[in-house]
Amino acid sequence: MTPNLRGSAFMVASMAAFSLEDALIKQAASGMAVGQIMAFIGLFGMAAFSLQSLAQSAAPLPRTLITRVMVIRSGFEIFGRIFYALAITLTPLTSASAILQATPLIVVGGAALIFGEAVSPKRWALILLGLLGVMLIIRPAAGDFTPLSLLAVAGMIGFAGRDLATRAAKPSLTNAQLGASGFLMLALAGAIVLAFSHAPLTLPTPSALPALLGAAIFATLGYGALTNAMRTGDVSVVTPFRYSRLIFALILGTVFFAETPDTLTLIGAAMIVGCGVALMRR
Repeated sequence: MTPNLRGSAFMVASMAAFSLEDALIKQAASGMAVGQIMAFIGLFGMAAFSLQSLAQSAAPLPRTLITRVMVIRSGFEIFGRIFYALAITLTPLTSASAILQATPLIVVGGAALIFGEAVSPKRWALILLGLLGVMLIIRPAAGDFTPLSLLAVAGMIGFAGRDLATRAAKPSLTNAQLGASGFLMLALAGAIVLAFSHAPLTLPTPSALPALLGAAIFATLGYGALTNAMRTGDVSVVTPFRYSRLIFALILGTVFFAETPDTLTLIGAAMIVGCGVALMRR
């Protein structure tokens, strides 16, 4: 296998794992509090990447994580984790996943505004067209609009801010250290949700326990595969395969949650994916 083919395979595997994580979180939420689910997955993933860091003779959470940039990254991570977890549990999995696919569009626009990266008028047009696809999904002016659809938008903004802050992070930080930090933020996000929702801590129900363990395992595997994908092959070739997550979400949402996306949602999703792929190619 060529590096590009191997990197693309890792990316597709990563998106499949993340989609399964989302579906299992949605299933587990029927038997226990969302905040508790997030905290468990965060602690599980942090332990896994901490062991990886120790195996590499590196501190899992070095002092270099306590910088202005990393504090900002952590804040965006918590913000994105909270709202996206609420989105996939309270709204259809397919629409939440479709809105999340607009994250690269926000990152490109943010890189131009914050870091002064050159973005041509054609790329700005693609960004705006992709955001129009988001509007088609949430349809704020429609009679059936629900404010819950904005949860996925808030999660997307949080993840875009995290990715932008990651670009400014010190390159000395390893992927395992960033993984341990990211999952620690997920655990903190779960604690925040628990505190504000006043939900009691409960033992997982027999039906929720396998889903909870599966979500934690797939979250960790997904992050590891994503790391390998971004380190293998050309970024411009590998990155567009992120959009395979939407395909997996559509399948899982239809099969396990009986979701039937309407025509405008499918058109909006196609616009987001098409603009994202075109943006990466340019």
